[in-house]
Amino acid sequence: SPDVTFPSCPTERLVLQLPARALLEGDTVTLRCRGWQDAMVTGVRFYHGDKDLGGPLCGTELSLSPLQLHHSGRYRCEGWVSSGPSPCWERSAPVTVTVTVHGECGNGDG
Repeated sequence: SPDVTFPSCPTERLVLQLPARALLEGDTVTLRCRGWQDAMVTGVRFYHGDKDLGGPLCGTELSLSPLQLHHSGRYRCEGWVSSGPSPCWERSAPVTVTVTVHGECGNGDG
């Protein structure tokens, strides 16, 4: 039997959002999987590289807490986007998480 194929969305309609700030070791960081134009997203799964971080989730957020160096890398999310007449399966473009260790930049004396 052929592989099951999900109906995929005609355009990229899923975005993985990161906080727009430096990500420091020990922080709490939330990755948010959002539908384009606030389309409803269900059955969300998160991936770190090729590793499935579990799911499907009831929500659309993944909390990394406390943030560790090994959390660095490329993340993406996938899920059902309910926009238009029928839901479709979509994956986000990957985003890169870079974790910074405290104290690497000296004490600010320049």
